[in-house]
Amino acid sequence: MTTNKRSFLDALWDFCCSLKLTLFTLIMLAATSVIGTVIQQGRSPEEYLRVYGENTYRIFEKLGFFDMYHSWWFLGLLALFAVNLIACSIKRLPRVWKTVRNPVLAPDDGLYRTLSNMEEMVSKQSPESLRGKIAEYLKTNFAPARVTEADGKVHFYAEKMAWARFGVYVTHASILIVFIGAIIGNVFGYKAYVNIVEGTETSRVWKRGGSQPTPIDLGFTVRCDKFSVTYYEGTMRPKLYKSLITVIDNGVEVKKDREVIVNDPLKYKGIVFYQSSYGPAGDPSFVLSVTERATGQNQTYNLRQGQPGRLANGLPFRVANFAENFQNFGPAVRIEVMPPGEPVRAFTVLKNFPQFDAQRGDDFIFSLDDFQQLQYTGLQVAKDPGVWVVWIGCILMMVGSIIAFFMSHRRVWITLVPLDGGKTGIKLGAAAHRNQAAFEMYFDDFKKNLKQELNS
Repeated sequence: MTTNKRSFLDALWDFCCSLKLTLFTLIMLAATSVIGTVIQQGRSPEEYLRVYGENTYRIFEKLGFFDMYHSWWFLGLLALFAVNLIACSIKRLPRVWKTVRNPVLAPDDGLYRTLSNMEEMVSKQSPESLRGKIAEYLKTNFAPARVTEADGKVHFYAEKMAWARFGVYVTHASILIVFIGAIIGNVFGYKAYVNIVEGTETSRVWKRGGSQPTPIDLGFTVRCDKFSVTYYEGTMRPKLYKSLITVIDNGVEVKKDREVIVNDPLKYKGIVFYQSSYGPAGDPSFVLSVTERATGQNQTYNLRQGQPGRLANGLPFRVANFAENFQNFGPAVRIEVMPPGEPVRAFTVLKNFPQFDAQRGDDFIFSLDDFQQLQYTGLQVAKDPGVWVVWIGCILMMVGSIIAFFMSHRRVWITLVPLDGGKTGIKLGAAAHRNQAAFEMYFDDFKKNLKQELNS
């Protein structure tokens, strides 16, 4: 009974440590991440229904495609990858630790035969005279050596960058730290939005996703003092739009008139406000001048769009429509004069050309003196308390990757064997756990220089 249970545990452990599991989880994570790229995440159900239809929407919703990075199957893949990473590290780390902490100081012939970089030579000098030369050569050209005497032989062992073997484990730990930071951000953070009309303020934002957006209290107040947008010349394509934001905390303006533009967000108390969108807020208001052609009398009107006014002769009129750049002529309004029992008379008035309306020949001449259109600024709001944990993980990942791929643990063994006639047999071997080709070239120069040193 115990044997069967142990066998199952062994099989499970081998499965968790297998390279096949690593490749499977990496491929699945990469493949499923495409879903999160193709399908926009965190939108409202109405948007998804409009794009995909009801049947497809229900299937995608059950599979968690609309909030994929929080779905059970995606989190399960991440957990499986983390388990695989931990198991591989636990399985291999003791052997690596033993190699670094307890190296072979007195190698036998079997170890030398396993080394691809190996050389044997005979010197006419005695082991005693060679001992000091070899120790000094290793110290000068490689690293200080540890000397061991066993069975009448003298063994030298020197190594460089033994800690390079742990680079891969630093990388493994960094991936787990990034996962932890992401979990902290998902559990304790949020992504939300808010629309603020110029001159107004709010202390709440609304979390994205779901049929009913969830309000979140910021703990402070955000006010939009002004919003402005500039366009590319001759078009209505926005070139730059920005908001002047003031942050009020406990009645104190802690940040005043802070510009928020695309790629330059506002940060306060771990909450980041990104400039996202904008649009008109409510009906615009206009200042119109109406001159009576016969008498030259002028009257000024302050009207909102759609609000009726009356001319000096009692005829009603209104501003029916407005364009900030009418056919590249600048701001313009569409005026409708409504004589009782007659068709509506509609015409366009251009702000930049005050005398343009006089060409109509009507009894009243209109001009647009000024207009005001309040805008709202759309801000994306994000709180991610795990971002610093993720940054730490990323830094560790870079450090671990540099160590793992560009540095290697290099070891050199030299054994002096006494021979008849006062001669000495010299065995020289070396190994590196990374970049074998480059180390082989280094070893060729190393042994050539060592021969010259000993012969001198």
